[in-house]
Amino acid sequence: MKYIIILLMAVLAGCSQKPSAAKMAQRQTFTDVVTNNGGAGPEIEVKFYGGPALYYPLMAVWLEDDKGGYIQTLFVPEAIATGVFRYGSNAGGKWVEAAKRAPQTLPYWSHKRGVRASDGLFMPDQDNPVADAYSGATPTTSFVLSARADNPLEGRIRVMFEVNQNWDWNEYWTNDRYPGDKNYLFNAQPSVIYESVVDMNDLRDRYLLQPSGHGHPTGATGELFTDLSTLTTALQIADSVVVRITKK
Repeated sequence: MKYIIILLMAVLAGCSQKPSAAKMAQRQTFTDVVTNNGGAGPEIEVKFYGGPALYYPLMAVWLEDDKGGYIQTLFVPEAIATGVFRYGSNAGGKWVEAAKRAPQTLPYWSHKRGVRASDGLFMPDQDNPVADAYSGATPTTSFVLSARADNPLEGRIRVMFEVNQNWDWNEYWTNDRYPGDKNYLFNAQPSVIYESVVDMNDLRDRYLLQPSGHGHPTGATGELFTDLSTLTTALQIADSVVVRITKK
């Protein structure tokens, strides 16, 4: 029996190395996302190239100062912005749209934003949503975000990107790592945070965002965990994230 299981795992691993046509199309198709067109600051283009593990992720894009202080959100999907998810509840035996609290999804961004909802969580809800100007439909493919900062930017800033997918277990992030924690059971591998420092007084043609850590696996804190050695497919959601900034 053990041999059969090992053989089956080997076959599945071999199959996974050859992406399906649908998966390749998902990575090679680019969705256009536009936010905050009326902003008074520079144009910021974020191009997300999906990686081999891309499968309906959720993400946040935002700006910080060079000391890590939150400036503003550039984009979050509407489900995150409002706390209402398309598959929010299956209490009746069928998945339906409903409000859902999911602090594990993008904990680093949500704590940086610093808005605490009435239930104590640092996640937007219907009473404390992210403004429509900074949200939109969830991209299910690679995408190009065209955004504007609210105000002119000077000096050194950070462009930040956090991405997460549900139920991507691996040998380290198993379903018994946080027994009884329902937020973790939806999460598995935690969110991955990417960033790049930009000098607005000496702009380069483009910036490649680099992974700097992961978020808390249950969303309990806004801590950045810099050890990425336990992550596998979570690091393959994005092939690369490239930023271009043009002063207005």
